Order: sequence, then C-alpha cells, then structure tokens
Amino acid sequence: MGFKMGIVGLPNVGKSTLFNALTRTAAAQAANFPFCTIEPNVGEVSVPDARLEKLAAIAGSKQIIPTRMTFVDIAGLVRGASKGEGLGNQFLANIRECDAIAHVLRCFEDGDITHVEGRIDPVADAETIETELMLADMESIERRLTALSKKLRGGDQDTLDQDRLLRAALAVLNEGRPARTVQVAADDRKQWRMLQLLTAKPVLYVCNVEEASAASGNSQSARVAEMAAKQGAASVVISARIEEELAQLPEDEAAMFLEEMGLHEAGLDRLIKAGYALLGLQTYFTVGPKEARAWTITRGTLAPQAAGVIHGDFEKGFIRAETVAYDDYIAGNGEAGAKEAGKFRVEGKTYEVKDGDVLHFLFNA
Repeated sequence: MGFKMGIVGLPNVGKSTLFNALTRTAAAQAANFPFCTIEPNVGEVSVPDARLEKLAAIAGSKQIIPTRMTFVDIAGLVRGASKGEGLGNQFLANIRECDAIAHVLRCFEDGDITHVEGRIDPVADAETIETELMLADMESIERRLTALSKKLRGGDQDTLDQDRLLRAALAVLNEGRPARTVQVAADDRKQWRMLQLLTAKPVLYVCNVEEASAASGNSQSARVAEMAAKQGAASVVISARIEEELAQLPEDEAAMFLEEMGLHEAGLDRLIKAGYALLGLQTYFTVGPKEARAWTITRGTLAPQAAGVIHGDFEKGFIRAETVAYDDYIAGNGEAGAKEAGKFRVEGKTYEVKDGDVLHFLFNA
C-alpha cells in the first residue's frame, strides 16, 4: 500500500537538500537557481518505529522490515504556475499524483542564497503557492463542469454526485479557501478523492530554519505555526543543512551530533512521523523467526482489508485474525506469554485493526 508525499515550495527554499537527506542520496541536484529539479525525483524512506526492533528481539527474527513512505521532490513553483509559468503545468500534474503535500518554507536568512521574490516571508510564500494551486483547481473544475453538463440529462448518479462535489469545491475556492475546507460526507469520500483536487490534499508546513534554530525554531517558524493552527494544518521545524550532514554520518556519530545540537531526534524522523499522522496512517506488525515486519494501513481499516495489504488472497479468503496488542506482546515476552495472560484474541471480519496490533491471519487459499 503506497503513500506518496510531494515536497513543494518556491525555488531555493531547501526542497532538494531536504529530499537528498530524506533518501540518503544525492539524486536531486541542489543548486542556487530556479528549476534545477526538472523531473520529479522519487525516493522511499523507512518510517521510524522503535517498536519493531523490540518485537524482533523477542521473536528472534532474522530480518527487520519497516514500513515505508514515498517522497517526491517536485521542482520549485513560482507565481503564475497555474498559467504555465516556470514549467508550472508539469509540476502541478506531479502534485496531483501525491496523497499529501509537504510545503517547505524558507525560514532562514542567507545572503548567498537568492529568494525568487527578493524577500524572506514564509507566510507570504505559503500564500503564493496556495493561490497558484487554488487557481489551477478553479480552472480544472470549470472545464470539468462544462464537460459534465451534457451528461447530467441522463440522470446518472455518479455524474450527479461528481457535479455536486465539484460545485461545492468551486464555491469555497471562490471565497478564497482551499478545497480541503469542504465538509465531505462519509458516503462522498471515495468520489471526492477521485476528483484529485490539488487543494483538497492535506498539507504539512515544513519550516526550514538555520542550524542554530533547529531545536526550538525562530520567529519566522513561529509565524508559520500560527498560520497552520488557524488552518487546522500541521507544521514541523527542521534544518535541511543539519539533516544533510546527519545523512552522511554513521549511526553512532549521528547520535552524538544530535546530542551536541540539543536535538532529541533527527528532524527527518519528525517529518516522516508528521507525514504519517497527516495521512491518517497507522501500523500493524507480523512477527516470526523469519522476519518482523511493519505494515501501513489507514485508521479504521478492518481486518480483511488489513490482510489484503500483505496479499490480495489474504483478503479474499479471510477467515479470522489472531491478534495481540503491542504492549501485551512486550509484557508477555511474546505470543505465548500473552496467551497465558489472557491477552491473545481471535477477531473476525468486522474487527477494526488498532495501531501496534501484532497479527496473524488465517485464510482459505
């Protein structure tokens, strides 16, 4: 089950530096001029989860396989992108394919790195990008409504629903608000997602600060946090420069470096966790002598669908799920101890999988 987060922002805010650190590669060319990233670079990263190693140690697992997220480094957008400025159409299409947006904002001063609009104002930068995405959505919706008008006479329910949702989105966009502010009923959520509106995607603001502010942020990142709170969005403070240095260090040296900087964990770990939470994701585990493995599902996933993440046949032939909560597995020092403590459960098709569940699925082949 793949989840993809697009890294967006104006040119020269640190997107490619951040992406390089995220993927531990130098695949994205970081340079001090706009559009140095022409094609979107894609990288997969492990979602940090200390629980996995503890489970593997108890089970004697030979291999540890964490769950993963995909990040896409999308070239810098500029004012006018919705009209094709700065290769905007291509980049907007790349955003459309992502599940969420990590919006990198420049919250640092550096006279050696130019700002495309000649000023340091992360809130204004966020508004510039949001405006371009909103304009692109409005243009897309108007085209689609025109195309749908001929089909409405047929009374097809899917067409009627699509028309209704598009008009609801256009109404809030005309008020200057993104499509994600539309209240979508549970029955409409699948159809809503299929519209692939740019401003319907959840946003995480990433405040790229100077090294000295990595631990507590600065006045600019505080402004972004205030803006995010008003929008009901999330924000995270990170120093792309520090993360780039950390990416080159062995694990033990990286830990010492973090301690010297007054940081409890790498900013990238905070970013990945924040993205995971933003997308409403959670983790369950399968544990055995061969491997301990984490699997990604959305909150509210039922047992058969969770099994289907491993293999489609598991979902089709689902019989039941044997499960132990993570804390109970640790307390019992494994499945046997959890059984003795009465913490081993058998669940059916209506069971909603919980974060941290250790699961074993039984199914008909």
